[in-house]
Parts: sequence; C-alpha cells; structure tokens
Amino acid sequence: MGEHVHLERDVVPGVAVIRLDRPKVNALSTDMMIDIGSICAELAAHDDVRAVVVTGGRKNFAAGADITEFPSFSAESATEFSQLFNRSLLALEQLPQITISAINGFALGGGLEVALSTDFRMMANDARIGVPEIQLGLIPGGGGTQRLSRLAGVTMAKDMVYSGRHVGAEEALQNHIVSSVHDPDELFDAALAKAGDYANGPAALRMAKRAILEGLHLPLTEAVAFEAEMFGACFATEDGRTGVQSFLENGPGNATFTGR
Repeated sequence: MGEHVHLERDVVPGVAVIRLDRPKVNALSTDMMIDIGSICAELAAHDDVRAVVVTGGRKNFAAGADITEFPSFSAESATEFSQLFNRSLLALEQLPQITISAINGFALGGGLEVALSTDFRMMANDARIGVPEIQLGLIPGGGGTQRLSRLAGVTMAKDMVYSGRHVGAEEALQNHIVSSVHDPDELFDAALAKAGDYANGPAALRMAKRAILEGLHLPLTEAVAFEAEMFGACFATEDGRTGVQSFLENGPGNATFTGR
C-alpha cells in the first residue's frame, strides 16, 4: 500500500495488521486516509482474514490529522476532506472481520476517530486519548462527535469535545470508550491474541457484526427483522452446521470452526 500505512497479512493465522507508520507521531495525511480506505477494500474481499489489528506502534497510535494541510482549506475543501475521512473510516467500521485497535501513546483527534471505527479498543495504561480540535477552533471531522456519543454517552462526549481534554486509560475504560487496559509493552501481543481468538471463531461472527451495526440505526421492528435474516444466514454456513452437530454430540464449546 502507501508509504505510511502498511498491511501485514497472517501475523498470526487468520489475522492481519494495519500499521500506521509516519514518524514522529503518525499524523494522518489525506494520502494516509485514502490508503486506509484502499486497504479496507482489499481486506473485505479476503475470507481468509478473519480479524484485523490496527496499530501505530509502541510510541503512538496517531496524534491526529496532519494540521499542516489545514491552512489551505476553504469551507468547501474542508467538507470534502471530512467526507473522504468518513468514507475511509466507514470502510474500516464495516469490515466483515472483527477489528481491534491497540492504542499506545496518543490517539488524538483523527487518531481516536480511527480507533473508534474498530470493534474494540485496547489501551495501554499510560496512553491518552482525546478530541482536541476545539483548541484549534474546529470540531472533529471523522465521526468523532457521533461514535463517541454512541460509546460513552452524550454527556461524556460533550465534555471531551467541548473541552478538548485528554483522557487516561482508566477513565476511558469506565466510560466504555475502550474495552480493556494493558501494560504498554504487552498491549500489541494482547491485541494479537484477542484477534487470534476471533479468527478461530465461526462465520456467524460476520452476521453478528452486521446485525449489531445495522440494527443500531434502525427502529426496533426493522432491527429485529434484520437480525432474523442474519440468524437465518448462519444456517447456510458450514460452521453453523458444524456447531449445532458438535453441541448435540459433545456439548457446548467443543466445535472447531473454519470461518465458512
């Protein structure tokens, strides 16, 4: 892929890694956002990849958008940039694979918005997150006002967006922004291990993810109707048949799945 976003396949079986790599702080450029979208399009077509870890490395996840691009923006071009950013992050959010962000160092602004687009966020105990755009006279433009509100609740999201303050790991965990907290030197391995567990799971994980994501934005009657479609789709999978038969013969938790 691009110079600053790398796709690494089969880091452990069935797991790919999207690595942000733009020293010193992984500031997200327009080209990087395009690359993230392209990588997601590639991953979506590969059934052999069943989980994805997003990382910026040991020092920083991503300390925000590349602010050096901003002085040339007009209202129109800023809107176009935001739309591009959101297309890439929607592609990340809608990947059929289970996705995990491993947050070391700082995940600020656009960096946090990338992490918010994954299924899980695992955070180092010394890391910091935030949406500090208000300190530039701006607001988040990559879905931060929306995903943060859905995860942490409206009041917490308002506090973070209005103040631009940084949030530590324990507060992020208490407010459901991240799913777990880890020693910084152990974080990436923990994320790979969690991704590996999901990579060994059934094809039904794809249906579960779709049901949750699409149902969030539907009235309940439509959401449960879509869930019924996904429930039915599980029975068309090899794993669905294997899992039911294994339960009947060996009890729960003994099936071996192939992801098909």
